[in-house]
Amino acid sequence: MTINGTEIEDTFAEAFPMTAARVVVTAETPGWARTAGQTATGYAASVIGCDAEAGIERELAPAETPDGRPGVSLLFFAFSRDALQKALVNRVGQCILTCATTACYNALPVVPDKSVRVGGNLRFFGDGWQISKLLGGRRFWRVPTMDGEFLCEDVFGTTKGVAGGNFLILGITQAVALAAAEAAVEACRRVPGVIMPFPGGIVRSGSKVGSKYKKLRASTNDAYCPTLRGAVTSALSDGVGAVYEVVIDGLDLAAVEEATRVGVRAGCGPGIVRVSAGNYGGKLGPFHLKLHKLLK
Repeated sequence: MTINGTEIEDTFAEAFPMTAARVVVTAETPGWARTAGQTATGYAASVIGCDAEAGIERELAPAETPDGRPGVSLLFFAFSRDALQKALVNRVGQCILTCATTACYNALPVVPDKSVRVGGNLRFFGDGWQISKLLGGRRFWRVPTMDGEFLCEDVFGTTKGVAGGNFLILGITQAVALAAAEAAVEACRRVPGVIMPFPGGIVRSGSKVGSKYKKLRASTNDAYCPTLRGAVTSALSDGVGAVYEVVIDGLDLAAVEEATRVGVRAGCGPGIVRVSAGNYGGKLGPFHLKLHKLLK
């Protein structure tokens, strides 16, 4: 299979279930909402070394938010509800509560035994001056701050999301491969319900499981490192000068599949030798995103 002259390898990406939350942050200006979103989702690239995987899903117009102000929609992923709650309380408390003019809302249905408490934990920062409000069956906490008050919803809904979708872009040079990866990420971002959690949505340091060093859970994917061609069993054909990976997390499998479909197509073109995907022989996760099947 080829698309715009680029070979599509007959392989699959292997994804796995995670618990997800969607958080809406609003502020007085788009800039402050964006600042809160970027800060709250920082250092959240991979649960191998982070408390969560997170990113900005999209920016929101005032007509799309609960309080009629500009905002951002954020997605967070963790291996369990307990881990997700801890990450959310820490990140909302340190990065959104502290950010000028913000408010924080749940954006998923709340199922009592599948929810996490965020505002209900952060309310204690009010030192007894916090106020509870019940509106439309939803409880909010108003916490006094030096610029007014911070409004945060009491509980947030969660859902079983899908993480670890991916594809690899193999280009003739670093510049060509990076431009293709940027185009792929831009296309993926137009799909609702997904994030690309790594910096700029792109991974330069693709990894394999394990290492020669016993304490490391993952290490550089040497088969795809151009500088190691000739020293290892390489997966790179002649002419490949750089490889970038796009990792996709989504609220459901359909969203990850659609993002893979449009992202791969956007990344194909002159100078891109091949598109591949990362898997572990089907042993890592139950979701197998087969490139040929998705792109037919």
